[in-house]
Amino acid sequence: MAEKWERVVEILADDGEWTTAAALAERLDVTPRTIRSYVTRANADGATLIVSGPNGYRLDRAAWAARVAPRSRDTSPAARAVALIRDLVDADEGLDVYEVAHRLHVSEATVEADLRRIRSRLEGTGLALLRRGPVVTMTGPESARRRLLGVLFREESARGHDAFDQLRREFPELPQFRTALVARLAEAGYAPNEYGLGDVLAHIAIALDRGAHGHPIDDAAAPAGTSDSSSLEDLLDSLIRDHFGRAIGEAELGHLARLLGTRAATRLVAPGRRTPLSTRADLVQAIVSRAADEYLIELDDDDFIERLALHVDNLVARASDERYSRNPLTATIKSAYPLTYDLAVYIASELAQSEGIVVNEDEIAYIAMHVGAHLEQRRAALERVRVAVVAPAYHDVHTVLAERVRGEFGSDVELVEFIDRSDVDWATVRAELIVSVIEPTTPVEHLVRISPFPTDGDLARVRAEVARIRRARRQARLAAALSRYIAPDLFVRGMRGHDREGVITMLGERMIDAGVIDRAYLEGTLERERMSSTAFTEHLAVPHAMTMTAKRTAIAIAIDEVPIDWDGARVNVVALIAFSEAGRAEFQDVFDQFVETFSDRGNVQRLVDGATDYQGLLAELSRLMEPEG
Repeated sequence: MAEKWERVVEILADDGEWTTAAALAERLDVTPRTIRSYVTRANADGATLIVSGPNGYRLDRAAWAARVAPRSRDTSPAARAVALIRDLVDADEGLDVYEVAHRLHVSEATVEADLRRIRSRLEGTGLALLRRGPVVTMTGPESARRRLLGVLFREESARGHDAFDQLRREFPELPQFRTALVARLAEAGYAPNEYGLGDVLAHIAIALDRGAHGHPIDDAAAPAGTSDSSSLEDLLDSLIRDHFGRAIGEAELGHLARLLGTRAATRLVAPGRRTPLSTRADLVQAIVSRAADEYLIELDDDDFIERLALHVDNLVARASDERYSRNPLTATIKSAYPLTYDLAVYIASELAQSEGIVVNEDEIAYIAMHVGAHLEQRRAALERVRVAVVAPAYHDVHTVLAERVRGEFGSDVELVEFIDRSDVDWATVRAELIVSVIEPTTPVEHLVRISPFPTDGDLARVRAEVARIRRARRQARLAAALSRYIAPDLFVRGMRGHDREGVITMLGERMIDAGVIDRAYLEGTLERERMSSTAFTEHLAVPHAMTMTAKRTAIAIAIDEVPIDWDGARVNVVALIAFSEAGRAEFQDVFDQFVETFSDRGNVQRLVDGATDYQGLLAELSRLMEPEG
């Protein structure tokens, strides 16, 4: 676990801007004075890692990069514990506590404290520490040791440490092996998953290292292969011999081929293929159809279904072994694409029930990536901004300009009118945005003046105006919806004393009393929450059920200036959204825009400060939803 000062660094790295001591203190549940002591600790090694100023604190990324560069010896408690675990994994005869303390230049009591933490960590892993006098030995199967080493690699990578750089130093052939592996997978008809490839490479390095030191994987512990295992085993065997100059046993190859096939290599779908590659294609088709009906979203595409079914095959294999793939984009997908993530939760829930597996948040995010890629192609056409280009004719300058606009913005805009005259009747131009090289003779609401040969700055201003028009559309729809959906008896000021299920129940009871939902809907909302947290941003949670069976559409809101813990997030605003069958058409707009608006901490703070009563809530929401001028 990261030290507190390291958590400050991680928060500043994520924020990428100045952050006040008060905001940091709130995130870590400490005082601003304690934050100042953490900053002092972070800057204690001679380099100013965290810069202070009138606006708070900001991370010096250059100093941070230098700090996390390879060092001869890292003596932090976290690094010491990891090093001790690795030594215990390798030490067949065990480690002498007194010798370890002397080697690390720490007290014996410090080593004993590290061992207590390690014992706690090993619970449920199949490994344990055996103590005989001063000698401590790790007991348990080789397969469990491999899993533990893989977890350590993922944790260090997630914290920005040089886990992969260390692998490259120990195995200098690894980069060339990786390049050759990706090329051979493509030749064999597989698409590599770059997010999971590093994990597989780590396990290959672990297998090579453990095998070289006389610790092959247990034959009995090697899981059964997949339908593609044989071809992947041959591929890996050939590459390992070529790049590392050694062979590994059949059990090792089978284990690594299964990891590769379930985490980082998916069979490509041939265009127009009639026979599905996955036996779960019909199951996935049925689940996706129900999700599409529930959310009123088009998901009927054979190639999409087949790709998702192949992914599900690998997901079921990973879940069966409880060896899930980490997804570094999980938090980003939840906050930036909440509806897409929620669709993935629905699909994952159905899969979990039908297959008898558990699907964690990282795996849900991978499903969301499949769904999002498909939806993005359709969504672009629906959100096009209608544009008119005004460029008086002169040789072919005007036509080149029109083609430049069309080519630059692609599916983001629809070119509805091209006016190549100078005597323009501006009042008759029917477009949301006018892009013109001449000044209009009458006022025009949405206009961007550009030169006949557009500069990067011209195009950037057009792009910004297109984005502003889209945002204004969404905000206007959301403002109208909020005024209809939030009633006085569905607003609560104060959440202290409740956990997340307590807040959901409190808001749900109000909805039941108002005749909005029944108790089954509330239970469905709690069930959805247990599957994956609805804290889509750091400060906002949007609990809801996975079915749109409310008697009418409504939103219940609870606000508190003191955040409550929401599965690790510190939430100030909770909005329980209940949609009826008739309200499904508005679900996407309301859901996405609500989360987008309150992903901005400033907006959350203004709502917390201003919504002291129902009238204040409406006034603050109205102000927040006003289109930018």
